[in-house]
Amino acid sequence: MLIETLGPVLVANRGEIARRVIRTVQRLGLGAIAVHSEADGDLPFVREADEAVLIGPADPAQSYLDADKVLEAARATGAKAIHPGYGFLAENVAFARAVIDAGLVWIGPTPEAIDKMGDKINARNLMEKAGVPVAAGTREPVTDLSLALKAADAIGYPVMVKTAGGGGGIGMSVAHDDEGLAKAFEQAARAAARFSGDALDGPAVLLERYIERARHVEVQILGLPDGRVVALGERDCSVQRRHQKVVEESPSPGITPELRERMLAAAVRAGEAVGYLGAGTVECLVDADAQDFVFLEMNTRLQVEHPVTELVTGLDLVELQLRVAAGESPEVRPATTGHAIEFRVYAEDPRRFLPGPGTITAWVEPGGAGVRVDSGYAAGNTVTPFYDPLLAKLCVHGETRADALEKARKAVDAFVVEGPKNNLPFCAELLENAEFVTGVYDTGLVGRMRA
Repeated sequence: MLIETLGPVLVANRGEIARRVIRTVQRLGLGAIAVHSEADGDLPFVREADEAVLIGPADPAQSYLDADKVLEAARATGAKAIHPGYGFLAENVAFARAVIDAGLVWIGPTPEAIDKMGDKINARNLMEKAGVPVAAGTREPVTDLSLALKAADAIGYPVMVKTAGGGGGIGMSVAHDDEGLAKAFEQAARAAARFSGDALDGPAVLLERYIERARHVEVQILGLPDGRVVALGERDCSVQRRHQKVVEESPSPGITPELRERMLAAAVRAGEAVGYLGAGTVECLVDADAQDFVFLEMNTRLQVEHPVTELVTGLDLVELQLRVAAGESPEVRPATTGHAIEFRVYAEDPRRFLPGPGTITAWVEPGGAGVRVDSGYAAGNTVTPFYDPLLAKLCVHGETRADALEKARKAVDAFVVEGPKNNLPFCAELLENAEFVTGVYDTGLVGRMRA
């Protein structure tokens, strides 16, 4: 298939990622179709698409998560391909298969790869067989507290407790003793029931040895139709609140060139082990003191933080996704230049990080050389409580990390968002934090800032 025949492309998502995908689809001369809920009708991605289809009410279960409605919109508009973005149906195996069964092109990895990596326990076992380092942990689902206590005793505290399915830090917490494990297990069980449909009396939970003062570093990979898997560099995602990423940068300031090479090679092995196709991410926990790492999970989709990789490589990852989906195996020789940092701008309280929806009364994006803003909103739009509160991604690129930090300070100061609460004050605070400025930080940074 030629990429010219891939369109029109239906983008099964909303907000900034829908707008981002639409931009590349249109640049390539392919028609872009948006689907939207009743709550999102006036957002920029709807206006900028070549065609837009209302698929349901604000409740995502009745709109963005309703696979039948998305497929019906594709049929009604003559779409030839579907790009799922991230979140919602992006890693839903049944939806990927339904897209393919409908005769449409699925812009993502094979359903088999999604299935294998969607279960963290299965993924962990598969990676271990492929020679990718993993932390000491459970090889089977832990379904009750007594089994969890026995597993923790064998692994040794502290342990990370998380649901076997799902991503984004949902249901994840650290236990330092038996009492903490009981609370963490209940939290994971509730998350499994809410997000995965597991029964509360039998959730699939994974326990792993927890690395104190770890860095969260991930490798961007691209699987090609000719069987090659290419590593496109790493991103440091250690600035997190409640195990949710807030800031990402590339290259990571916390790893040596030798460790970087080992991580990239392991990520390629991970992709090869599942016959990976398209853009994906291999996430790792890094012990910066020991300069060693273990596999965390694989995200079988485009990441929120993909712009930092684009800025240091000059690649368009969405375009690469489209070309791979069309059957092309482009020659990609990644070489990084400079340093990039992404700040997620959320509609949330900058101290407690609780969502703060509302109508945007003023919106002014910063500009200038080395500044990129991927936004989902504009002045006059309303941030509703129905979806993730991400407003925009403020990205900067400089010749050095110091240069990028200086550009970031000016860009954060120039970014005006009035109406809903937002975390721009937190971003400004972070840019003056000694740990972050020196690059010597870990996943506990935000917790220490708010202690």
